[in-house]
This record gives sequence, C-alpha cells and structure tokens, in this order.
Amino acid sequence: MMADDESPRLTVPVGPKDHVQGSASAPVTLLEYGDYECPYCGAAYPIVKEVQKRLGNELRFVFRNFPLANMHPHATLAAEAAEVVGAEGKFWEMHDSLYEHQTALTEADLAGYARKLGVDTAKFTTELRRPVYAERVREDFASGVRSGVNGTPTFYINGVRHNGSYELEELLEAIGAGRSSGAGDKGAGKTGSSRERKRSTA
Repeated sequence: MMADDESPRLTVPVGPKDHVQGSASAPVTLLEYGDYECPYCGAAYPIVKEVQKRLGNELRFVFRNFPLANMHPHATLAAEAAEVVGAEGKFWEMHDSLYEHQTALTEADLAGYARKLGVDTAKFTTELRRPVYAERVREDFASGVRSGVNGTPTFYINGVRHNGSYELEELLEAIGAGRSSGAGDKGAGKTGSSRERKRSTA
C-alpha cells in the first residue's frame, strides 16, 4: 500500500472545461474518474450523492470521463453523449440518467434520455455520430492515465488519489482528513485503506 505522501497526484488541475458541482471556495474537492457502464461506478454513484448531501457547501464534486472501452462496449458512447447534452447545459442530468440506467446505453437509449431532457434529438444524434466530443473524452482519459488512474472509479481528494474504498463512512473519513490537512491541492486526505477497493481495472 502506498504511503500518503507517495499517492499519485492529479496532474491536470480542475479548470473551466471540467464538470463541477459546488463552489471553488469549498474546502474539499472530490474528483472522480468514472465509466458509465462500470458496475462499481454504479455502486459508487449513490454514495457520492449521499456525501454531497451530508457535506453541502463544504464539498466541490468534479467528474471526468474514463471509459474502459475494452471492458464496457457502451462506455465511450455514453461519455460522449453526456458531453453532447452537457453542451446544452444539462450535463449533470444526463450523468444521473446514465448511472440510473446502466444496462440500457445503446444509441437509441441515449437519444431517449437526451429527448427527455429537452435536447433536440436530431442534433444530438448528429453530434454523437460525428463524433463532436470524442476528443474531449480522450482528454479526460489521458489526464487520468497521467494522474495514476488504472481503473474505475478512482477518486481524488484535494488532488491526491484516494486509495481506500468508496464505502460511505470511509470516504467521509478521508474527506474529513483532507479538510484538516495542509498538504495537496487544498489538503491531502487519508488515502490508504485496509478494505478492498472494488473497481474495474484498465
């Protein structure tokens, strides 16, 4: 297990291209590299929601794409679909729809979710097939590789990779440590764990 000071750091800081919930002034930033078809990301999804609910304005949450296309055949298309809808200002609504319907991620399914969010279906399909946002997804993936991501989900707490599990209490404990520490992007959290970190590996 890596010591805290040896844990990989985020190489690309949170910027204007990122999908963010919460204020930049929040004392803790939780960043996830995720795959919409990954069952472990699906399991982590409601946990992240609960963390956000409990911490409120104390937390900034950031999501980046890390589709494991060799394992999950619909993951890349789903990531690109989220970016298409994100350009219409509804990224988080699409993000939630994808995680809540992980077993239905065909192009027709994705178009249906976009339509329910009020996105023009013809435009959505055209941009998805072109594909307009493929490079955006590749940029996220590449930043993850450079930051030490080798599976999903992978979380960073204030710029330091969290090597523990994403079970609610452990994640909250790590975030609390990150808030009180003076290292890292805004403070490095407790990154180790005796529990198994369940995830899809690249």
